[in-house]
Amino acid sequence: MQTIVRKTLLYKSKVEYADYCINHIEGCAHGCRFPCYAFNLKKRAGVIKSYQDWINPKIVINALELLNQEIPRYKENIKAVHLCFSTDPFMFGYKQVVDLSLKIIETLNKYGIKTTVLTKGIFPKELTNLNKYSNKNEYGITLVSLDPVFKKHFEPYAASYYDRIESLRFLHRKGLKTWVSIEPYPTPNLINQDIYDILEEISFVDKIIFGKLNYNIKVKQYRGYQNFFNSLSLKVINFCEKKNKTYHIKKGTINQIEPLLISQ
Repeated sequence: MQTIVRKTLLYKSKVEYADYCINHIEGCAHGCRFPCYAFNLKKRAGVIKSYQDWINPKIVINALELLNQEIPRYKENIKAVHLCFSTDPFMFGYKQVVDLSLKIIETLNKYGIKTTVLTKGIFPKELTNLNKYSNKNEYGITLVSLDPVFKKHFEPYAASYYDRIESLRFLHRKGLKTWVSIEPYPTPNLINQDIYDILEEISFVDKIIFGKLNYNIKVKQYRGYQNFFNSLSLKVINFCEKKNKTYHIKKGTINQIEPLLISQ
């Protein structure tokens, strides 16, 4: 696996439900085609040249060294560290990435810092070892469909939907905090599906985040797309309130009553 060296690692997140963040890989082998906002961002900045370059990830070889240097500097300001927003910490089929992510989580936990994790890969069972990893960590998967045909087109190289769910369910059964990000959720002209099927499948989790698909031109071609996302947001809220789940509706997903839709 190719490597790169960075000068910094920890940074303050601009995502409303996250605090500090780490992206210790450049690129992502999952190759999502929604399109991927991170790929577009890196390509515009000239960091990534092409889709093929993006799906051949490079590991930040000095990540642990940087982490140990930066934690003492930021520790008093950090509530939690999120892995990751522009790559995947448990990239499917990449043991080197998984091993480094585990070491990063362990290091953060040794300093008393909670981690939140989001993946389209499979969670390692080692995370249940509470001698190494904090029981305050929160582990999440991205899940926007249950249809394998949709996945093949939009998330071609990520782990299967059901493998993601089962790895998350294993952590839940061991008493760990779990969550699901249902984002970026597609409109019916991309796939016609019932969101309740997804919600019921992941009803064991502690928290659900819901957000619309922003970067696909076909979304705005769907007549009444904003009403569609308003309606779905309310379905998610009602489901979570009935099941006593924490929820978060991403900014811009629902209009007019958005400030009321954050449950901490």
